[in-house]
Amino acid sequence: MDFGLYLITDRRLVDDLPGAVDRALSALPRGAAAVQLREKDLGASALLELALRVGEVCRRRGAPLLINDRIDVALAARADGVHLAGGSVEVEEARSLGVDLVGASCHDEAELDRRGDADFVVCSPIFPSPGKGPAVGIDALHAAAATGMRVFALGGVDRTNAAACTWAGAQGVAAIRAWLAAADPAEAVAALHDLVASGKAGRFSQGASPPRMAAPRALC
Repeated sequence: MDFGLYLITDRRLVDDLPGAVDRALSALPRGAAAVQLREKDLGASALLELALRVGEVCRRRGAPLLINDRIDVALAARADGVHLAGGSVEVEEARSLGVDLVGASCHDEAELDRRGDADFVVCSPIFPSPGKGPAVGIDALHAAAATGMRVFALGGVDRTNAAACTWAGAQGVAAIRAWLAAADPAEAVAALHDLVASGKAGRFSQGASPPRMAAPRALC
């Protein structure tokens, strides 16, 4: 749980998803990122096949792999964990089925309370993002992190605001388009990794000023 980047997939954005994951992880230290396989339109058989291919890359690169919502596929693929959506099963039930690492999506205080026993939560949308509803803002991210939960920021997160997210208390940032839609996924994740680290360093430096944020480009 030391990773600061949570790379969420959308295979429609790339020609070769396992290859894109491999290139991205190659630019990072081992353990610096985790990957969520989020391909909600795939049936169990196709999702398992893809999970096995992405899982091989993640194991070789030292990155945990979580499967979005499909506990059966996560167990069959021997993934590291599962990511629970808002309407999914309870964290305790997922653990009772043999899942070790559990992440969960949260959009409001009620969901934060419900998912308090997850290993980490993803709060969204922090910044404006198409189709994601009203942005909750950086103050809401700070409030979520103040609960003591491991929080990742999602929604409109990019190079202009990633450092501000970890400055506000987030463990890291989650991204979809910010890396998969980039011309060079490796360069994109390396830049995000450095910004996440700089935000954390600034948070614990006496006298440091919060990073300035440019207008977000709604990439996630």
